[in-house]
Amino acid sequence: MADKHQATILLIEEDATLREITQFRLELLGHAVAAVASGAEGITWLAQMLPDAIVIGHFLPDMDGMDLVDRLSNDLRTSGVPVMLLSPHAELTDVQKAFNAGADDYLVTPYDPLMLERKLKRLLTTVEA
Repeated sequence: MADKHQATILLIEEDATLREITQFRLELLGHAVAAVASGAEGITWLAQMLPDAIVIGHFLPDMDGMDLVDRLSNDLRTSGVPVMLLSPHAELTDVQKAFNAGADDYLVTPYDPLMLERKLKRLLTTVEA
């Protein structure tokens, strides 16, 4: 059974290997993926269109991923787009900070591909509901 539409995911991840692996995994799931390496590139991309979901790496070269999550959640145009933060930090305080900043989900890297799939599916289902 096919999804109603192909979801567009904006992936903002500084680490080239993690970005390529994550983009590949998301494309295997049938999503269209726009992958960029910095917060500024992500903001420029978002000025042109809105994705169905955004996946943001924690340590971007030009800004903290958590600050970008906060910025997007407080922007009327992007506040309705679900956001997942990728981070190597598994501490509860870091997870809480991400949710307080406006993240809809949090995934510790390196991640289990099935967990990425499950969390993203849940994010996209929330949007469609």
